[in-house]
Amino acid sequence: MNQEITVRAREPEDAADVAELLNQPRAVWGALQTPFTSIEERRKRMASLPAGHTNFVAVVEGKVIGTLGLNRLEGRRSHVGTIGMAVHDAFAGRGAGSALMAAAVEQADRWLNLTRLELNVYADNARAIALYERFGFEREGLFRAFAWRDGAYADSVAMARLRPF
Repeated sequence: MNQEITVRAREPEDAADVAELLNQPRAVWGALQTPFTSIEERRKRMASLPAGHTNFVAVVEGKVIGTLGLNRLEGRRSHVGTIGMAVHDAFAGRGAGSALMAAAVEQADRWLNLTRLELNVYADNARAIALYERFGFEREGLFRAFAWRDGAYADSVAMARLRPF
């Protein structure tokens, strides 16, 4: 059964669903999040984001199943946006990541005039790397021992997409 995925702006009332999805084991494993983050802590983080941050959620039947943040950098790097995203474990592989990436790329290209999109992804997250490559991201380098994850250091692949001119 296919469920329709809608992408929209993240709202403050999404905090409980966002906290739930970011506390899922696979989401914690694949993102720079720590487990057991409370809804209140998630609300505080969502409320304190800097200007230039665009946040999307993927929704199925009223429930947030994915989130993506697009952050425009400043100064001499104001042509660059950085991306971070996660999908609820129960909905992984069902199109939420693709829907969120499509919305972010459209926002970056058509409305923010960003030339470059950047992200980091754990080197062992083949599914995410394949998704990013489908959207035109290319591997630019490897960060060894990038982050502490599940009791060991994990490497990260730096990826970027340059907007076609």
